[in-house]
Amino acid sequence: MPPPTGRLPAPAATAQAARDAGADADWLRRWRPVWSLLAGAAVWAFLGGAVGALAAPLAAVGTWVVIERAEPASMRREREAAVRELPHVVGLLADALRSGRSPTEALAVVADALPGPASVRLAEVVPRLRLGLDPAQVWAELATDPALGPLGRALARAQRTGAPVVATVERLADDLARGARADVEDRARAVGVKAAVPLGLCLLPAFVLIGIVPVVAGLLTELGL
Repeated sequence: MPPPTGRLPAPAATAQAARDAGADADWLRRWRPVWSLLAGAAVWAFLGGAVGALAAPLAAVGTWVVIERAEPASMRREREAAVRELPHVVGLLADALRSGRSPTEALAVVADALPGPASVRLAEVVPRLRLGLDPAQVWAELATDPALGPLGRALARAQRTGAPVVATVERLADDLARGARADVEDRARAVGVKAAVPLGLCLLPAFVLIGIVPVVAGLLTELGL
């Protein structure tokens, strides 16, 4: 039986995301030999002598490795978006499970209903479950996902211990919702702190000119200086 229409775009979307991530990193990796040579030359010029000659190749190799392992910005944005979407995904999954659907069908409903990177990743799990793969293996692999890891670990734990899946997912949904609210509050407080710094820098010259300069000038006048 062919998969539902809503899940067909998932592989294409994932491939497109991979292409975008590769294009984003191309400029850095394309010039990787140049950056490595520049790093080695800079270390050799700074240290000089035998020490510089020994350290320069290490700096060049280190630069090469760092650039190779660098996460493209588009991939990082996709991962962060999936993490932000996870509370909504898990909340809807809990609702679908409460309605009596099996975990596989509940995942399919969520993947079809919600757009975004988290749903794209989740949609890739559904065909594997429908093909009869061991759910424990599927959940264990999902647990390694940098964004959907909490959901994968919760489902794997329920599979391993025999705990009700609905209760496990509901508990995770509550935990993620609390964490999301705490993150919003932390960001709001951080905005206030960050806004105070430029405001203080703007007011400081006026405070010096209006508050301190007249006092200093008055003291100098009284002292006859």
